[in-house]
Amino acid sequence: MRKTIALTGAAVVLSGCGMLPGAQSRTAAQETAATTAPAATTSSASPPQSAPPQQDEVIATREAKVGSGGQHGKARVDITALKRQGRTVTLNWTITATEGKVNVHNGLGTGTLDYTVANVSLIDPVNAKRYRVARNGTGPDATCVCSGTQGQFLESGQASTLYAVFAAPPPEVTKVNVEMPMLGVLTDVPLS
Repeated sequence: MRKTIALTGAAVVLSGCGMLPGAQSRTAAQETAATTAPAATTSSASPPQSAPPQQDEVIATREAKVGSGGQHGKARVDITALKRQGRTVTLNWTITATEGKVNVHNGLGTGTLDYTVANVSLIDPVNAKRYRVARNGTGPDATCVCSGTQGQFLESGQASTLYAVFAAPPPEVTKVNVEMPMLGVLTDVPLS
């Protein structure tokens, strides 16, 4: 039930932003179907619909010097998926500390106390548009539909796998730039 409520909240935000017209009624119908559907059997029932499997293949990579306050290190970001699903896009990536200490804790958020990756964005160079991470509501209490990073201070050789969800660019856009605070911009990342 919790997952359904969280998805309903995300659909309301996307609907409120003009991304998913009528999303509330579809989500309510899906919730009703999910709560009233009989339990699936393992014999001849079709498998449930789920997100596509995650890629392990790196589709874009970048290395950067990172740090502040006297602590400097190097990090590598490897994007492993940028997948379109309906009117949303999910970005998956891994940050690996390659030298020194890397602050993922609050290095990708929108401010000092934002322990998420909410400041990562997609840039559509064709339509000159920036896509920010989706939020699960409006107002100051809305949280991003993305990874939390609290307590992530990576030592050399350690890695963190992260994700963020965005509104999808138009179907004709097949490549975007991915902007990550402290790590820079990865250009021409293929969107599948």
